[in-house]
Amino acid sequence: MAGHSVDEYLETIYFLAFPIGEYRPDPDSSTAIASRVAEMLGVSRASAGEMLKRLEADGLVERGEQKEAILTETGIERAERVVRKHRIIERLLTDFMGYTAGEAHVHADELGDTFSDDMVARIEVRLGNPERCPHGWPVDPKFEQAENKELAALADLETGREAEIVRLAEHDGALLHWFYDEGFTPGTRVVIRERQPAAAQFKVQLGDDGERAIGEKAASGLFVRPS
Repeated sequence: MAGHSVDEYLETIYFLAFPIGEYRPDPDSSTAIASRVAEMLGVSRASAGEMLKRLEADGLVERGEQKEAILTETGIERAERVVRKHRIIERLLTDFMGYTAGEAHVHADELGDTFSDDMVARIEVRLGNPERCPHGWPVDPKFEQAENKELAALADLETGREAEIVRLAEHDGALLHWFYDEGFTPGTRVVIRERQPAAAQFKVQLGDDGERAIGEKAASGLFVRPS
Protein backbone atom coordinates (compact mmCIF):
# COMPACT_ATOMS: atom_id res chain seq x y z
CA MET A 1 0.00 0.00 0.00
CA ALA A 2 1.45 3.36 -1.04
CA GLY A 3 0.72 6.87 0.14
CA HIS A 4 1.24 6.46 3.87
CA SER A 5 1.19 9.75 5.75
CA VAL A 6 3.87 11.25 7.98
CA ASP A 7 1.73 10.36 10.99
CA GLU A 8 1.50 6.70 9.96
CA TYR A 9 5.28 6.56 9.68
CA LEU A 10 5.67 8.21 13.07
CA GLU A 11 3.24 5.71 14.58
CA THR A 12 5.28 2.83 13.14
CA ILE A 13 8.62 4.26 14.32
CA TYR A 14 7.05 4.83 17.74
CA PHE A 15 6.20 1.12 17.93
CA LEU A 16 9.83 0.27 17.19
CA ALA A 17 11.16 2.92 19.58
CA PHE A 18 9.26 1.51 22.57
CA PRO A 19 9.59 -2.26 22.17
CA ILE A 20 7.71 -4.92 24.05
CA GLY A 21 9.78 -7.25 26.19
CA GLU A 22 13.27 -7.86 24.86
CA TYR A 23 13.88 -6.14 21.53
CA ARG A 24 16.27 -7.86 19.14
CA PRO A 25 17.31 -5.41 16.38
CA ASP A 26 17.84 -6.49 12.82
CA PRO A 27 21.56 -7.29 12.40
CA ASP A 28 21.55 -5.44 9.05
CA SER A 29 22.37 -2.30 10.99
CA SER A 30 22.58 0.28 8.20
CA THR A 31 19.03 -0.40 7.02
CA ALA A 32 17.50 -2.07 10.07
CA ILE A 33 14.94 0.62 10.79
CA ALA A 34 14.17 1.43 7.14
CA SER A 35 13.61 -2.24 6.34
CA ARG A 36 11.52 -2.85 9.45
CA VAL A 37 9.37 0.23 8.83
CA ALA A 38 8.96 -0.82 5.20
CA GLU A 39 7.90 -4.32 6.27
CA MET A 40 5.34 -3.04 8.77
CA LEU A 41 3.80 -0.55 6.33
CA GLY A 42 3.96 -2.78 3.28
CA VAL A 43 6.09 -0.38 1.23
CA SER A 44 9.46 -0.66 -0.47
CA ARG A 45 12.64 -0.05 1.49
CA ALA A 46 13.40 2.82 -0.88
CA SER A 47 10.06 4.48 -0.09
CA ALA A 48 10.65 4.09 3.63
CA GLY A 49 14.15 5.49 3.25
CA GLU A 50 12.86 8.58 1.43
CA MET A 51 10.27 9.23 4.12
CA LEU A 52 12.87 8.85 6.86
CA LYS A 53 14.96 11.51 5.11
CA ARG A 54 11.90 13.79 5.08
CA LEU A 55 11.22 13.17 8.76
CA GLU A 56 14.86 13.94 9.53
CA ALA A 57 14.68 17.19 7.56
CA ASP A 58 11.53 18.14 9.48
CA GLY A 59 13.28 17.58 12.80
CA LEU A 60 11.08 14.62 13.78
CA VAL A 61 13.81 11.98 13.69
CA GLU A 62 17.58 11.93 13.86
CA ARG A 63 20.02 9.24 12.79
CA GLY A 64 21.99 7.19 15.29
CA GLU A 65 25.49 5.82 14.98
CA GLN A 66 24.31 2.98 12.76
CA LYS A 67 21.91 5.17 10.72
CA GLU A 68 18.91 4.00 12.72
CA ALA A 69 16.03 6.47 13.00
CA ILE A 70 15.55 7.90 16.49
CA LEU A 71 12.55 10.05 17.36
CA THR A 72 13.49 13.53 18.54
CA GLU A 73 11.64 15.13 21.46
CA THR A 74 9.39 16.82 18.92
CA GLY A 75 8.94 13.54 17.09
CA ILE A 76 8.04 11.64 20.27
CA GLU A 77 5.50 14.30 21.24
CA ARG A 78 3.84 14.17 17.83
CA ALA A 79 3.99 10.36 17.63
CA GLU A 80 2.35 9.99 21.05
CA ARG A 81 -0.40 12.39 19.99
CA VAL A 82 -0.97 10.37 16.81
CA VAL A 83 -1.06 7.08 18.74
CA ARG A 84 -3.53 8.43 21.29
CA LYS A 85 -5.80 9.85 18.57
CA HIS A 86 -5.78 6.58 16.63
CA ARG A 87 -6.82 4.54 19.66
CA ILE A 88 -9.61 6.92 20.67
CA ILE A 89 -11.00 6.88 17.12
CA GLU A 90 -10.93 3.08 17.16
CA ARG A 91 -13.03 3.09 20.32
CA LEU A 92 -15.45 5.58 18.75
CA LEU A 93 -15.88 3.28 15.77
CA THR A 94 -16.44 0.14 17.85
CA ASP A 95 -18.37 1.58 20.80
CA PHE A 96 -20.67 4.00 18.99
CA MET A 97 -20.69 3.05 15.31
CA GLY A 98 -20.84 -0.73 15.44
CA TYR A 99 -17.66 -1.54 13.54
CA THR A 100 -15.77 -4.69 14.43
CA ALA A 101 -12.43 -4.30 16.16
CA GLY A 102 -10.63 -5.40 12.98
CA GLU A 103 -12.51 -2.90 10.81
CA ALA A 104 -11.91 -0.09 13.28
CA HIS A 105 -8.14 -0.15 12.83
CA VAL A 106 -8.35 0.36 9.06
CA HIS A 107 -10.91 3.16 9.30
CA ALA A 108 -9.02 4.87 12.12
CA ASP A 109 -6.01 5.20 9.81
CA GLU A 110 -8.24 6.76 7.16
CA LEU A 111 -9.89 9.17 9.61
CA GLY A 112 -6.81 10.28 11.52
CA ASP A 113 -6.52 13.67 9.81
CA THR A 114 -10.28 14.29 10.01
CA PHE A 115 -10.39 14.94 13.74
CA SER A 116 -8.62 17.81 15.48
CA ASP A 117 -6.95 17.33 18.86
CA ASP A 118 -9.87 19.15 20.50
CA MET A 119 -12.38 16.82 18.84
CA VAL A 120 -10.45 13.78 20.02
CA ALA A 121 -10.34 15.14 23.58
CA ARG A 122 -14.13 15.60 23.53
CA ILE A 123 -14.66 12.13 22.06
CA GLU A 124 -12.47 10.65 24.80
CA VAL A 125 -14.62 12.26 27.50
CA ARG A 126 -17.83 11.08 25.80
CA LEU A 127 -16.44 7.56 25.70
CA GLY A 128 -15.82 7.66 29.44
CA ASN A 129 -12.04 7.98 29.15
CA PRO A 130 -11.34 4.40 27.98
CA GLU A 131 -8.05 2.91 29.11
CA ARG A 132 -7.39 0.79 26.01
CA CYS A 133 -8.18 0.55 22.32
CA PRO A 134 -10.19 -2.48 21.10
CA HIS A 135 -6.95 -4.40 20.48
CA GLY A 136 -5.62 -3.95 24.01
CA TRP A 137 -3.18 -1.07 23.49
CA PRO A 138 -3.28 1.57 26.26
CA VAL A 139 -4.66 4.94 25.22
CA ASP A 140 -2.03 6.64 27.41
CA PRO A 141 1.36 6.18 25.70
CA LYS A 142 3.26 6.63 28.99
CA PHE A 143 1.34 3.76 30.57
CA GLU A 144 1.95 1.70 27.44
CA GLN A 145 5.69 2.23 27.67
CA ALA A 146 5.74 1.20 31.33
CA GLU A 147 3.60 -1.88 30.66
CA ASN A 148 5.85 -3.03 27.81
CA LYS A 149 8.32 -4.46 30.32
CA GLU A 150 5.64 -6.81 31.70
CA LEU A 151 4.74 -8.33 28.34
CA ALA A 152 6.26 -10.75 25.85
CA ALA A 153 5.40 -12.05 22.42
CA LEU A 154 3.64 -15.41 22.60
CA ALA A 155 6.35 -16.84 20.33
CA ASP A 156 8.95 -16.09 23.03
CA LEU A 157 7.03 -17.80 25.85
CA GLU A 158 8.39 -21.08 27.17
CA THR A 159 6.37 -24.23 26.55
CA GLY A 160 3.79 -24.96 29.24
CA ARG A 161 3.66 -21.48 30.77
CA GLU A 162 0.21 -19.93 30.94
CA ALA A 163 -0.34 -16.33 29.90
CA GLU A 164 -3.09 -13.83 29.18
CA ILE A 165 -3.36 -12.13 25.80
CA VAL A 166 -3.10 -8.37 26.40
CA ARG A 167 -2.48 -6.79 23.00
CA LEU A 168 -2.74 -7.69 19.32
CA ALA A 169 -0.29 -6.42 16.69
CA GLU A 170 -2.12 -3.97 14.43
CA HIS A 171 0.24 -3.28 11.54
CA ASP A 172 -0.98 -6.26 9.47
CA GLY A 173 -4.71 -5.86 8.83
CA ALA A 174 -5.19 -9.40 7.51
CA LEU A 175 -3.46 -10.87 10.56
CA LEU A 176 -5.52 -8.67 12.89
CA HIS A 177 -8.74 -10.00 11.36
CA TRP A 178 -7.37 -13.56 11.69
CA PHE A 179 -6.81 -13.06 15.42
CA TYR A 180 -10.47 -12.17 15.92
CA ASP A 181 -11.76 -14.91 13.61
CA GLU A 182 -9.78 -17.53 15.53
CA GLY A 183 -10.56 -16.22 19.04
CA PHE A 184 -7.13 -14.80 19.90
CA THR A 185 -8.55 -11.77 21.68
CA PRO A 186 -7.40 -9.63 24.64
CA GLY A 187 -8.23 -11.26 27.97
CA THR A 188 -8.06 -14.84 26.65
CA ARG A 189 -5.77 -17.34 28.40
CA VAL A 190 -3.23 -19.17 26.25
CA VAL A 191 -0.56 -21.84 26.76
CA ILE A 192 2.03 -23.12 24.28
CA ARG A 193 1.72 -26.91 24.32
CA GLU A 194 4.16 -27.82 21.55
CA ARG A 195 6.73 -26.09 19.37
CA GLN A 196 7.11 -27.20 15.75
CA PRO A 197 10.12 -25.24 14.48
CA ALA A 198 10.36 -27.16 11.19
CA ALA A 199 6.86 -25.95 10.31
CA ALA A 200 7.34 -22.51 11.95
CA GLN A 201 4.27 -23.03 14.08
CA PHE A 202 3.06 -23.84 17.57
CA LYS A 203 0.26 -25.87 19.11
CA VAL A 204 -1.48 -23.84 21.79
CA GLN A 205 -4.29 -24.23 24.29
CA LEU A 206 -6.63 -21.28 23.81
CA GLY A 207 -8.91 -20.69 26.78
CA ASP A 208 -11.41 -23.56 27.00
CA ASP A 209 -11.51 -24.06 23.22
CA GLY A 210 -8.94 -26.84 23.05
CA GLU A 211 -5.67 -27.00 21.13
CA ARG A 212 -5.07 -25.29 17.82
CA ALA A 213 -2.17 -24.40 15.55
CA ILE A 214 -0.76 -20.92 15.18
CA GLY A 215 2.08 -19.81 12.89
CA GLU A 216 5.23 -18.15 14.16
CA LYS A 217 4.32 -14.83 12.50
CA ALA A 218 0.97 -14.72 14.29
CA ALA A 219 2.50 -15.84 17.60
CA SER A 220 5.02 -13.03 17.32
CA GLY A 221 2.15 -10.53 17.02
CA LEU A 222 0.30 -11.66 20.16
CA PHE A 223 1.60 -9.83 23.23
CA VAL A 224 0.89 -11.63 26.47
CA ARG A 225 1.36 -11.24 30.22
CA PRO A 226 2.86 -14.46 31.60
CA SER A 227 1.24 -15.85 34.75
